[in-house]
Amino acid sequence: MVRLKDPFDRPVSNLRVSLTSRCNLSCIYCHAEGEERPGDQLSCSEIAEILRVADRFEIRHVKFTGGEPCLREDLAEIVSLVPDKMECSLTTNGTLLADMAGDLADAGLSRVNISIDSLNRETYTKIAGKDCLSDVLAGIEAALDAKLVPVKLNMVVLSGINDHEVDDFVRFVRGNRNLVLQLIELLGFRDCDHHYDLRDLETRLAKNAREIFTRRMHHRRKYCVDNAEVEIVRPLHNTEFCAYCNRLRVTSDGKLKPCLLRSDNLVDIRGASGEKLEELFREAVRRRAPYYR
Repeated sequence: MVRLKDPFDRPVSNLRVSLTSRCNLSCIYCHAEGEERPGDQLSCSEIAEILRVADRFEIRHVKFTGGEPCLREDLAEIVSLVPDKMECSLTTNGTLLADMAGDLADAGLSRVNISIDSLNRETYTKIAGKDCLSDVLAGIEAALDAKLVPVKLNMVVLSGINDHEVDDFVRFVRGNRNLVLQLIELLGFRDCDHHYDLRDLETRLAKNAREIFTRRMHHRRKYCVDNAEVEIVRPLHNTEFCAYCNRLRVTSDGKLKPCLLRSDNLVDIRGASGEKLEELFREAVRRRAPYYR
């Protein structure tokens, strides 16, 4: 079976599966993966069937997200269900990772993205709604020890809150080839009014970078600055980001979501399997269109 392409000739090679809508933090900018009033979360068997079909369509990367996926007691079992040809990664807030990293690596997890928006305890608590920075730092160390690398640190840059910490984060990852800093521009969700435009920062990084790489996914730029790897994620009003999107999302309650920024074109796959599920995948891909053109 061949890889799926949408009407804009964008191939789908990446699946992002939300395992739960639950979270143990309450970050001020949370977009909840674009889910609205989610129902019951998918079971292991339902996830296994989704992965089987994705594998048939030559989707070669799956990222598990939430909510907070580490809240699922069966997370290692879910990871073990990923087909051999598919790379498996995880996005987590890191608060529960220290005790799980080894088991997840043994189950087949390749790497992790860890959300951490401040290295200052007070600021972290203001953003996340909970004082658990030490747990996140322990999770980063556990991920490195378990070789879930590269460990990508996701920092959402917030105007007036943590924008002054960018250089601190660059120093934090400097010299460690297994750490990558991802600076993320705030999406326009909910009522968070701390948007910080990353264009000037990206210009500064480009000026000082020893090397600049452009990734295929979303045409993101990665800058090698002062022996640190820094990646910029700017989805806001970014036609290039949308033009190179290769991702299809699965909500925690079993819907295919062709675009993070839309909820009017979902495809319900709950209870579907085999050829029926394959056709629903095709329909979701037919509904894919760049949000910004």
